[in-house]
Order: sequence, then structure tokens, then C-alpha cells
Amino acid sequence: MTKINLSDSILSQVDKPARYIGGELNSCKKGITQDMMRFAFCFPDVYEVGMSHLGMQILYHFFNRREDVYCERVFAPWADMEKLMKLNHMPLFSLETHTILKNFDFVGFTLQYEMSYTNILNMLELADIPLYSEERSEEDPLIIAGGPCACNPEPLAPFIDIFYIGEGEVTYDVLFDKYKEWKASGKTKREFLEQLLDVEGLYIPCFYAETYHEDGTIKEKQTLHPKAKDKIKKVIVKDIDQVFYPEVQIVPWIQAIHDRVTLEMFRGCIRGCRFCQAGMIYRPVRQKSKEVLLQHAKKLLRSTGYEEISLASLSTSDYEDLQCFSEELMSLCQEEFVNISLPSLRVDAFSVDLMKKVQEVRKSSLTFAPEAGTQKLRDVINKNITEEEILNGCRLAFEGGWNRVKLYFMLGLPNETEEDVKGIAALAEKIALVYYQIDKEKRQGGLQLVVSTSCFVPKPFTPFQWEPQDSVASFMEKHNLLKNSIKRKQIKYNHHDAKTSILEAVIARGDRRVSALIYRAFKNGCTFDSWGEHFRYEKWEQAAEEAGIDFDFYATRARGYDEILPWDHIDIGVTKKFLMKENEKAKDIVTTPNCREKCSACGISRLEKGVCNEN
Repeated sequence: MTKINLSDSILSQVDKPARYIGGELNSCKKGITQDMMRFAFCFPDVYEVGMSHLGMQILYHFFNRREDVYCERVFAPWADMEKLMKLNHMPLFSLETHTILKNFDFVGFTLQYEMSYTNILNMLELADIPLYSEERSEEDPLIIAGGPCACNPEPLAPFIDIFYIGEGEVTYDVLFDKYKEWKASGKTKREFLEQLLDVEGLYIPCFYAETYHEDGTIKEKQTLHPKAKDKIKKVIVKDIDQVFYPEVQIVPWIQAIHDRVTLEMFRGCIRGCRFCQAGMIYRPVRQKSKEVLLQHAKKLLRSTGYEEISLASLSTSDYEDLQCFSEELMSLCQEEFVNISLPSLRVDAFSVDLMKKVQEVRKSSLTFAPEAGTQKLRDVINKNITEEEILNGCRLAFEGGWNRVKLYFMLGLPNETEEDVKGIAALAEKIALVYYQIDKEKRQGGLQLVVSTSCFVPKPFTPFQWEPQDSVASFMEKHNLLKNSIKRKQIKYNHHDAKTSILEAVIARGDRRVSALIYRAFKNGCTFDSWGEHFRYEKWEQAAEEAGIDFDFYATRARGYDEILPWDHIDIGVTKKFLMKENEKAKDIVTTPNCREKCSACGISRLEKGVCNEN
């Protein structure tokens, strides 16, 4: 076993050396035995980002609860550290024991966003592990990947040995047990992968292939092994109250993006916004009881010393027992002198009332996400909120003492017109007028209204997965139109980079051929592409030319319902028939009620859990 001697002379030359040393409060320290399975949990971004990720905190402690598994963390080294590692011939290493990655049994990557994919290749190369799975030897670790972006595994398929589809607490124990048996048997790595074809939720890409029509669309998804399934079904936790949840969180040495206790309230979302991938792939909705949540809160606050707790879910205000739970949590937090942090809320009276209680003393900005500026477009995307509700929610917020409001919108949504873009400015202006209609004595300082727009990216397993994306030029025209439509100086406008969004769409909807684009971009020096200062679009354009990839084919091209999609072999529970139906309703500007109001027969009820089966 090779360990890295991380000397002070190296650490003194890098920014934030605490990113690399390990040993934080609540990190796991184990005695290593010969038969122990070693798992390197890799987050393909910098330490501060990865340490904010709840999924990593959960699985890290879930794996380490087993005596025969040692899970250690690995983050992408920042440019200064990478340069020194190469200069000193230092392979990539884990935080807990500074062991090089080649010595691990598994090297696992979490796929949270497409623009981190080049970092995955960079981390493998820094670890001296061959990038392509077919080039690895029996001595190399198995490379596994999971997370939300694994729902379309094909762009990374040539680099990954095993994709995990679904929630990590379900199948990893089966995987570890099978690995122990295989390791004792002396069989080949391929024989182990063949055994995994029987395990629910695991996709082994080497046993599948794609063929293509002359027009570039997929002709057929082929299985290359008699045991390879035509459909890979995601796995889900059945009892959310009984599922493992850590009693401790690792407390980072330096401030992370989200530096606080994180409390997972429920999984899934009842809303069904047609652009939202998370709202589809995390179904069914399963919420934890308030008693379990309060137990988690007490234990985590006690074990970390944090002075803030964040409530995590896709739509916090949809928690059924939110009023009782929030009152009890606030009572606990007042006793402990702990602040409560809430994510973006629905713009309604209850959400604002909750924020009033939570932020009685220190009022931060409020964040709302109307997503579209006109009622027509909000109905297209199934946002199910009216302008009246938005204005009333903002009025309540202003009367409650807030003067800083952030509003999130999308540009480039299906069925969008010039009037819809201008509608964002018009809605912001109406909100500003609401503020100035409030009695002066109720206002707290001057109005600060921030309008932010992201660029619509059509994602797999959404009703809009067949829709074309706007071109860079179209996005820029809309940015300028909106900017020029905002007249009031109290309204600030920020927008997301259009070129990054085009690449997100190319990778998100990519097939196996897109792996060549990712490889060439990496070889051209593309890493940390989600960081503006590192992103170089021209290098991606060069990579596309070298790999023979047409951005428009993947991003701006509309698909027909009869086209085979790269992710059609993955079953996330929601049916293709339902997604088609929702896409047609979007074209007809017809909304769908949320899951608690009426079941829309999305297909997830066959998993027999969650809100679908509560009654």
C-alpha cells in the first residue's frame, strides 16, 4: 500500500492547504486489515463544494458503518495543487490515510452536474489509472459512478465499470458482499461484472452497445451478454423513517459552500414542473416523520457544534406536517441558539409566515422561483402559481420587514415568445410597485430586487426531453432584450452563461459518442468547467471538431417520440407515456395538478411507496 507524504513544503505553496490534509472532526479513522474493502469516494470538484454535498455525507458514514469497508474521501485538487503534484510525481490520494487511488478496491464518483465530467478524467489520470475501462488491468480498481446524472450514463460509459442507478442505501451492501466473495474466489474482474448483472440497480456498460442510423440517431441498443437486462430499474429506499442517516457530519477545516447541519426532510417532489429532472427521477415522494427529523437535528447539532441548520428537500413548503414540525424545530433551535436556513420557497402566505418566524431577528434575502414571467409560460411548464399569488407573497414579505428579494427565471423555455421574455421585466416591475405601496414605516431600507435567469437545458426523463434548446445567439438576444426591458435601477439583472448551457445539453442528452468529446476536451486542458474563470468554450469547440461531434445535433435538435433515446434502457419509474402526455399538455398550455391533489398516473405507483400509496 502506497501512501503519500504530504510535506509542509508542498502545503505551504498552495492556497487553502486544509483542502488536502483530512483529519476533520467526525471523519472516520479505522485500522486497516488485509481483507478490508477500500472505497475512494470521489467528488469531482473542489473540497468546499464536495463537503457541502449531503449525499456524500450520508454515503460516507453509511459505508463506514461496516467494519469490512473503509470509505475515504477524494476531491479534485485545485490548479495550484495539481501543478505541484505533477512536478513531484505525486499520484492523487485520499484525505483520511493519504493512500493513492490505485490501491483502492473501488473508486466511486458522484455525478451531480455534467460540467464536472472532465474533472473525472483528470482525477483518474492524476491517479495513474487508465481512463478507458477496457484498458485497465486486473490490478486496477473498479470505477463506479452514481448520482442524478447517472440516469443517462452513456456519455461516460467507456470510462466507467459500474453505474449505480437509484438511492445508495439500497444495493451497496449487496455489491460489497459479492465483491468479498469474488475476491476470495480468484476469478477475473470480468467474471465479477457478470455476477453484477443479476443485481437490481446496477448498469454494467461493457455488456451493452449502440448502433446508429445514417442520420446519426440511435438504431438499436444491443445487449452483449445473455444475462444483460433490457431495462435497468432504479432502486429506492422503501422506509424513509428507518433508512440510515448519520448522527454526525464531517465538519470541514475551512468554510464550505453550505457550512451547517443539513436535515433531509423528504425525497421526491409532488409538483411535476416539466423542466425539472430532479422532480421526476427522485419520485415517489417519501417524507420523514417530524419525530425522526427532530431526533436527527438534536444529534447532529450536538455532534458538530454548528450554529445553523438547513432544511433540505426539493420543495420544503410541501412537507405535510410543516407547521407543527417548524414550531418544534424553532423551539429546539432557540434553546440551542441555532439559526434555521430555508431553501427557495413557494411564493405563498404560509412560506412567508414561516420565514417571518425563522428570521425574526436577522432577515436575509428571500428567494422565490417563479421560473417564467407570464402566466401562459408558467402554465406551459406546470409551475401552478399565479401572478396574484406571487405579488401577494411579495407583499407579505415586504410587510414582514424584507427589502431584499431574489427572483429566479428561465430563458429559452418551450413555447417562449418575445412577450414572455419581456414579461419577466414586467413582473419584476409589478413586484417593485408592490414594495412602494407599503407604508413607509413598514419598509426596511431601500428595495433590492435581483432578477436572475438561467438558460433552459432539456434533460432526460422530463416532459421536455424531446424539445430543442435555444442557440447561443438566441439566448444572447433574449438576455439583451430582458436587460433593456428592465428600467428601474433598484432591479439588478444577472444571467447564466449560454455557452455552458449548450454544453450541458450536449452532455445531458448525449449518447456514447459524446464520450469522445469529453475525452478530447480533457486532453485540450478543460477542467473545472463549471467555474467561470476556468471555462474555455473554444477548447470545447476544438474538441467537438476532433471528436466529430455536432453540438446542434444534441442540443438544438428536436426529437420525435419514436426516436430511441440514449437513456431508454434506464427505468426511473416514471413512464415514457406519461412524459409524452405531459409534453402534449405543455403544447396545449394545460396544467397538471400536484400529486396530493390528484394522481396523474406517472407510473411511479408500481414501486408501491410514497404519496401514491398513502391512501
